[in-house]
Amino acid sequence: MSRPYFPMFVDLSDKKVIVVGAGTIAKRRIRVLAEFTDHLVVIAPEVNKELLDMEAAGQLTILRKRYEREDIYDAAVVIAATNDTKTNNDIYSACKCLGIQVNVCSDKNKCDFFFPGIVKKDHVVVGVTASGKDRKEAKTAAGKIKEIL
Repeated sequence: MSRPYFPMFVDLSDKKVIVVGAGTIAKRRIRVLAEFTDHLVVIAPEVNKELLDMEAAGQLTILRKRYEREDIYDAAVVIAATNDTKTNNDIYSACKCLGIQVNVCSDKNKCDFFFPGIVKKDHVVVGVTASGKDRKEAKTAAGKIKEIL
C-alpha cells in the first residue's frame, strides 16, 4: 500500500523558479507560481499573449530561447514542461546533480514534488491532493474548500 503525499509549504518569495516550456500544462503551473514568487522565469522559444501580458505586468521574465543546461544553475525549483522527452530528461538529470527541486510534468517518477489543487483567499492557502490516485476527487474537494473560504 502506498502512503499519501506529505503536504509541505515552502516560501518561494525570494527563490528563483524556472519553468521550461510554455504550453498548456506549463501555463497552468506559471499562473499558480506567479502568485508565490517574485523571481519566476519562463524559458521557451515562443510564448502566447497571456504570458507576454504577465511579463509586461512584472509577474515573470521570459527568455525567448531553447533551454540550455546553464539556464537552471541558479534556480531553487525547476518545472520541466516541454513536449520533448529528451529535453525534460536532461532537465531532470541536471537538477538531480545540482540539488535543485524538479517537477517533470510528463513523468511523475521524475518529480521531487507535485502540484496540489490550490485554493487561496488572502493569506490562507490550502493545497489538496489525492496522492496521484484520483484528480477528480481532489478537484471536487478543492471546490468545496473554495466555497467554505
